[in-house]
Amino acid sequence: MNAAPLLDDAEDAKHTPEELARAASRSTWVSVGVNLALSAGQIVTGLLAKSQGLVADGIHSLSDLVADFVVLLAGHHSRKQADAEHPYGHQRFENAASLALGAILLAVGVGMLWSAVTRLEHPELVERVHPTALWVTGIALAAKESLFRYMLASAERLKSSMLVANAWHARSDAASSLVVGVGIVGNLLGFPLLDPIAALIVGTMVARMGWTFGWDALHTLMDRSADTEEIEAIRRTLLAAPGVAGVHDLRTRKMGDMILVEVHLDVAADLTVEQGHDIALDARARVLQRHRVLNVSTHVDPFRE
Repeated sequence: MNAAPLLDDAEDAKHTPEELARAASRSTWVSVGVNLALSAGQIVTGLLAKSQGLVADGIHSLSDLVADFVVLLAGHHSRKQADAEHPYGHQRFENAASLALGAILLAVGVGMLWSAVTRLEHPELVERVHPTALWVTGIALAAKESLFRYMLASAERLKSSMLVANAWHARSDAASSLVVGVGIVGNLLGFPLLDPIAALIVGTMVARMGWTFGWDALHTLMDRSADTEEIEAIRRTLLAAPGVAGVHDLRTRKMGDMILVEVHLDVAADLTVEQGHDIALDARARVLQRHRVLNVSTHVDPFRE
């Protein structure tokens, strides 16, 4: 899953790094509180009500709690200033955190699948679920969907792929609660195997989402380029700079949620070195102002009509 598109204007630049950090931390701590309450309530109720599906959903919520702390840790480290060993800063800590999130989800999902398959192989062990489990599932579904909408709004406003990933993790929890609710209803109506089947479906959803997030983060850590739309927006900004006659060899790579740019600029061949340098500086400043770009490396090429 890809993060939301980046803004092609200066609106996003109005947020200072400190403001972005505070907003991201606030969103994540809200998620911590919700997931802490849900995981405890679901696991305890699931064990008492004999619902494997609800226990699986509670473990899913618990994995969300772990993910939230990974996000908080990543946010703290990614805000560090550049140093001698990290001249471009520490933004890729976010990508590493997203990779860790994916690994956590994948491991949790595989564990759920194993438990559900084991239960389905021994249907005589499946017990009738107590109706209390259905009420708890309904509360969890409403809470998770509300949390998803809140977190996604914050993530899109901050343009953070890591927070987007964490928000969709919350949405996967909401979907899993819906599946668990259907399984519990089926169990109560006399179809006991529907509860472990629900746990099986939830495990598949969690594992799939973990793979998607992990694979996406891995590609970013391998210097994946920015989206085509972002690259074209940067190209238009460069071409609009006074004195730039053309742009070629434009290359980008992601650094956390920021972008590193390398580009060759065509300027009139009869200009002085100083004039060509000033044109390149102006073009670079325009890109840094209008886009979520960390740095622009320019090379000036002489252009003759």
